[in-house]
Amino acid sequence: MNDKYITRFAPSPTGALHIGNARTFLITWLRARSLGGKVLMRMEDLDHPRVKIKKVEQAYEDLRWLGLDWDDKIVVQSQRNDLYCSEFSRLYRSGLLYPCFCSRADIQAAQSAPHAGEDLVYPNTCRGNAIDDIDYDKSRLAWRFNIGETSEVTYHDNFYGDQTVNLDMTSGDFVVARQNNSKKISISYQLACVVDDNATGVTEVIRAADLINSTFRQIELYKALGYSMPDFLHLPLVVGSDGRRLAKRHGDSRISCLREKGVSPKVVLGWLGWSCGLCEFGVEIDLNELLQGFDLNCISSKKVIVNESDLKYLGF
Repeated sequence: MNDKYITRFAPSPTGALHIGNARTFLITWLRARSLGGKVLMRMEDLDHPRVKIKKVEQAYEDLRWLGLDWDDKIVVQSQRNDLYCSEFSRLYRSGLLYPCFCSRADIQAAQSAPHAGEDLVYPNTCRGNAIDDIDYDKSRLAWRFNIGETSEVTYHDNFYGDQTVNLDMTSGDFVVARQNNSKKISISYQLACVVDDNATGVTEVIRAADLINSTFRQIELYKALGYSMPDFLHLPLVVGSDGRRLAKRHGDSRISCLREKGVSPKVVLGWLGWSCGLCEFGVEIDLNELLQGFDLNCISSKKVIVNESDLKYLGF
């Protein structure tokens, strides 16, 4: 095994895995195994009102049903808060964080409404707040990372090529943790993701293209924490016929539904392989066959559109 290449699966138990998630995880597995590398499993179950405990084991079962395996012990984010808080403290002591009391409504009021799918851009309203002047009587505060004079951030994506963004225009100072009036710290996705990828030696982060904006923010955290930067590879989204990210409104596309109906995983792998340009439509195929013919260059940069006929073919 090539220990020099390490990537990861990172499902979140806020809902069931659907065929879009499965496509990303399949490509992740194929790329790692084609390079003789390792695939790690990380369950991103940080404290969140949408986390569903039953979805944790279901995600493992869905992936195993497809034949996707992983190496080493599973990393569970809810068990790693001490590590996250330690790295949060390093950023705190470096003076790169400041307390923010702005609500979402405050941020919306400070800018024109974002377009659908775009993040709110924080106007750095609280950047001058001093750490020593925190009003803990307020119900909640956010700790924001001060991007300072950073304007353009650039990285090379192993699928999309060179990517550049102006953080002032796309995010502003971003949240790395939240804190309630009991002083409990809840670490954000951005910081936890960076800490985990570094701690587990991930050399290439593979995920869907809707997380490219997160990558720019995470690059700033890698630099601030003195971590080695991994490579990044983002994949086209799987969308419904309306062009929007696959969701319940497009019909049932859960992998667990197919398992329960007794659909063969080879049918699903065949459709996924076809969507990646690795086989003809309608072929029933197994992982080893897909691995033998895997070529990242076969994958189109266009979004994958799932229509009713696709769902019917798959057995939904």
